[in-house]
Amino acid sequence: MDRLSEAERWLKQALRDLDAAKGSLADGYYEWACFQAQQAAEKAVKALLYGLGVGAWGHSIVELLGILKDRYDVEELMPLARELDRHYIPTRYPNSFESGYPAMYYDYEAAERAIKAAEAIITWVRGRLRELGLTT
Repeated sequence: MDRLSEAERWLKQALRDLDAAKGSLADGYYEWACFQAQQAAEKAVKALLYGLGVGAWGHSIVELLGILKDRYDVEELMPLARELDRHYIPTRYPNSFESGYPAMYYDYEAAERAIKAAEAIITWVRGRLRELGLTT
């Protein structure tokens, strides 16, 4: 598969994951909104990496952005990436907490922050893909 096609497929799924996060937020599934926002940003960064012809493995947005640091200034994205990476496991597994289950620990504000962080990362990625001529 060529770089353009691979970048497009990952970006399209990132945008669907972002829409899913917004739906989960609206429906009150705040833990899922946070996880889906993390997934959206992760897939967007992978879209850029694939667009550059670089392999992308793993789920940490911080680490994926780290691969790009020699080519782009990613420092402003790192706080957003750290925020989102915190939602990768605890949003899904009850044993991430001393007691209770994930839904007890997530609220509207956390989900809204996660979605805004994902939107910012996706916007940044789209800009870089445009510069490369890999998206409109």
